[in-house]
Amino acid sequence: MDVDDSLVSVGEFGKYQKRLTCTFVFLQIYVACQSMLIVLVGAQPEYKIIAEEDPSTHEELVKHVVFEEDITSIATEWYLIRQEAYKVNLAGSLFFVGLLLGNLLFGPLSDRFGRKPTFLIGLFLDVVFGFISAIAPNYEVFALTRLLVGIVNGGVSLVAFVLMQEFVGKSYWALTGSLTNLVFAVGIAAFSVIGYYIRDWRVLTAAANSPGVLFFFLFITIPESPRWLYSQGRTQKAEEVLRNMAHRNGNKKIFIQLKPCAGTKNTGRPAHGLTALVRHPILRWRSVILMYVWYVCSLVYYGLTLSAGELKGNRYLNIAMYGLVELPAFPLCLYFIDKSWSGRRKTMTVFLLFAGAACLSTIFLPGKQDFDTGFFVDVTSLALCGKLAVSAAFNIAYVFTAELYPTVIRNAGLGICSMSCRIGGILAPFVPSLKSLNPSMPFIVFGIAGMSGGFLGLLLPETLNKQIAESIEDLHSPDYRRLEDRRKKGIQAQENTLS
Repeated sequence: MDVDDSLVSVGEFGKYQKRLTCTFVFLQIYVACQSMLIVLVGAQPEYKIIAEEDPSTHEELVKHVVFEEDITSIATEWYLIRQEAYKVNLAGSLFFVGLLLGNLLFGPLSDRFGRKPTFLIGLFLDVVFGFISAIAPNYEVFALTRLLVGIVNGGVSLVAFVLMQEFVGKSYWALTGSLTNLVFAVGIAAFSVIGYYIRDWRVLTAAANSPGVLFFFLFITIPESPRWLYSQGRTQKAEEVLRNMAHRNGNKKIFIQLKPCAGTKNTGRPAHGLTALVRHPILRWRSVILMYVWYVCSLVYYGLTLSAGELKGNRYLNIAMYGLVELPAFPLCLYFIDKSWSGRRKTMTVFLLFAGAACLSTIFLPGKQDFDTGFFVDVTSLALCGKLAVSAAFNIAYVFTAELYPTVIRNAGLGICSMSCRIGGILAPFVPSLKSLNPSMPFIVFGIAGMSGGFLGLLLPETLNKQIAESIEDLHSPDYRRLEDRRKKGIQAQENTLS
């Protein structure tokens, strides 16, 4: 039997997998706090300058500025205002650059050396660099640590997602993937609550980083992914892990014997790297399409968030709202992606098209480009509808991508897609500035991106109720050739069962 059959015998989502999944899912609260940290730590409160003449230099400005809010931030401690204000945005950009680098580095590393060691080392460094951020003596050290935190945080979240998925049966991938993104949204709201009660930026940084210590000790005892072990030809070790999982699920009499995995007999050869995504024609075109879909999801998601951020009001309430608005997306995903008439591909496409349509609809609101219009349907409501839809598409993209790549190169594939996702996040802040050309231009960009990503997604094969490829050689099997062939075989199998 293969790993999928073994997980059915062990229990695709038994008690042990449920405990592991809960731990991985709640890790997203820690990841969300790290991602949103700069929003409050870099907050620039209202200030006034007490001087007869406007200070001509930054040194003079520091002597006469008075901040009016009872909070501290890197802006108040190092007086990052006026000509120095760009440094706050730079620290935020460095974090996203780190995420990009982490996605590039950790994917191939975990495919080569294993999920568990790569994950634990990354999480340990994440905690260490996070605490250094809290005690940074100057801006330069803080900015460097944010880059380093971004690198390991991006890698940890990527490997954690793959490791969690590989512990459960494929039929539960949609559930676990959706729960991961759901808790991330809750984590954004939770961070706003923490920030509301902790107004000192150093204490807030340490508090947001502290859960990482607990998670590190919780994850020390987890086993290696049985799917990764199987894909590397370490069949006996994979059988041992599966038997241990069965024992923890209460099934002590199970017999597990895995058949050799195709393409893994030469276990001494180097693991597949990013070059395999280019060399193999099926993987190459899948990667190109998926990279663009991830780029679109990130560009529209963060772009709409920044545009909605132009609303005035309580900053803590706004942060919570931007997280909570995503919650309805996840039950919608869970319902549609497991239906035979919708599946992963069609559902992701529809959500992207809806997000694009919501953005393009803003151009038909003449004279309503201001966010506060007083109308029931205004730019704000359409932007939030677009964010809801693109959040759902983003959620599906995670699950869909993991199912489209073979186990031996799954982390590398997710890493390259996450890299393009980070590029979208880096470019997103520049799109709202296109308002100087035309008030509707940012939403036109988001709308065209969403629509194009949706239509391109139709070129991908459906993965619902299909076998997951363990090795690249599996892609040469007729089961992985054409979507039409798989549909016909599924229909024939159903007819034979009924007869």
